Amino acid sequence: MARVKRGVTTHARHKKVLKASKGFFGRSSTNYRIALERLEKSLQYAYRDRRVKKRDFRALWIQRINAAVREHGMTYSVFINGLKKAEIDMDRKVLAAIAFDDAAAFAEIVKKVQGALAA
Repeated sequence: MARVKRGVTTHARHKKVLKASKGFFGRSSTNYRIALERLEKSLQYAYRDRRVKKRDFRALWIQRINAAVREHGMTYSVFINGLKKAEIDMDRKVLAAIAFDDAAAFAEIVKKVQGALAA
């Protein structure tokens, strides 16, 4: 039986790692062993930050809603409570977009919420 030579597969694996680590700083993009470590770490960061991104956007939406609601003399928590009482089922992303883009429509929502809170 002939011996198995693995130069082709090793070269392909190295090439794949170096291609993925293109743009990394210093030897992290040219040296296989360092590139492999940096690539693994970059994938960990990417995995983590896909989740952090969701948190960051939710925080941004809440800030935008809070700022818009305070113009109408209300706080964010009171507004969210009023939304539930008024049975308005809109998520924070949509509310923030309306508050940011269409102040008149958001004012109508606030009026409905204030009516639900008064009742």
